[in-house]
Amino acid sequence: MEVHAQLLTASKIFASDSVAYGNEPNTQISAITLAHPGTLPKLNRKAIELAARMGIACRSEISRNMIFDRKNYFYPDLPKGYQITQDRTPICKGGYITIGEGETQQQVILNRIHLEEDAGKSTHPENEPGTWVDFNRAGTALIEIVTEPVIHSSTDASAFLAEVRKLVRYLDVCDGNMEEGSLRCDANVSIRPVRSNQLGKKVEIKNMNSIRNVQRAIDSEIARQIELTERGEEIISETRLFDAASGKTFGMRTKEELNDYRYFPDPDLSPVIISEQWFTEIKSAMPALPWELEQKFIEEFKLPAYDAQVLTETKELAQYFLDVCNHTKNYKAASNWIMGPVKSALNELTLTANHFPVTPVTLAELIKLVDSGMVSFSVASQRIFPELLKNSALSPMEVAQQLNVVQTSDEDSIQPVVESVLTDFPDKVAEYRKGKKGIIAMFMGEVMKRSKGKADPKVANKLLVKKLEEK
Repeated sequence: MEVHAQLLTASKIFASDSVAYGNEPNTQISAITLAHPGTLPKLNRKAIELAARMGIACRSEISRNMIFDRKNYFYPDLPKGYQITQDRTPICKGGYITIGEGETQQQVILNRIHLEEDAGKSTHPENEPGTWVDFNRAGTALIEIVTEPVIHSSTDASAFLAEVRKLVRYLDVCDGNMEEGSLRCDANVSIRPVRSNQLGKKVEIKNMNSIRNVQRAIDSEIARQIELTERGEEIISETRLFDAASGKTFGMRTKEELNDYRYFPDPDLSPVIISEQWFTEIKSAMPALPWELEQKFIEEFKLPAYDAQVLTETKELAQYFLDVCNHTKNYKAASNWIMGPVKSALNELTLTANHFPVTPVTLAELIKLVDSGMVSFSVASQRIFPELLKNSALSPMEVAQQLNVVQTSDEDSIQPVVESVLTDFPDKVAEYRKGKKGIIAMFMGEVMKRSKGKADPKVANKLLVKKLEEK
């Protein structure tokens, strides 16, 4: 697998041009981006720091001395006729990313993570004789995450890509948006006969734009290669593209050999040295990693492992939980609310937790309202919570009062309701007294119905039992 992630820098890796997405074509370019004669690149310090951050998270060895190389090939959207990249001295060497859970957990070993610049973008409009080229993306800072050939199924490949996307987002290294192309994946597929250690010729599938399509493309390519092999035909080492509509790959160009690129050190860029002080600064700026937060949630907040895993699915969701816990000590209730009503609302509204209308303070107040017995969880989640989504300026208590759903714990006001229910169902009372204790749920339902949900269930249950046990 080769995963390209555009780094969250404000400017390009060797020029001051903006890297903002979605602007008019060819408006974020300069003489440096277009490789005019006499122009010289200047390295973006932030790109080094973000790449090192990713390597630290992947347990890679961080190179303290590195150079940049020129990778020579011609393509219309590559202005220089070469790409500045790292060949012999990648910034991150080795490392791994863990996928799966429990018994299925495994480490995907990395070969390297290296820095390079992105190319521009070619568009081939229908019914147009030529190709349109947009150089806005040219020179954008990238890291390329390259695995060893240790992935043996499309399922594991998609799990790896999902974990990479989660990690770059946690680290603020990349926004992970595959639809916009800021995270792109190439898969190198080769097959081998059963009981053989010799892999066949490698075929590269380029630039897939979703995790689902990565899985589909790999399955399609494996089936194609097996079919060719069984027919006695040769597999050509080539670059292929995936057509999502047909679910099949198709040839793009024959694959270059390593010596075709004619790598050599870029003479316009000085070697980069990461000092101990700089490296310490990079490490100290590292945000909390998903597995660190999982451990914190289990050990400090006493949550089940499942809760911790769900709450750390995204950085924003984990931070929302932490913010709620700053205002309540009922950590399990906070977890239940976030895994239930909050996540459901986030999906429905297509929002991330940092843009959720119900603030952590408000959710903590709602939890307190339930814990105090003033409203039931069902009333809080089904009636109060939807109103808070519509009007986040209101407090949970204000909504409860407007809806007239504040529960009463006053025995004197609940007792008449209990007695009226028991009077209306003498047969059920007799059944209860003969040992059918489960029928208490029916009585409770009636009490809550007649009190319009305002009777405190604990008090109502106590009064019912006391009355039913009377001889």
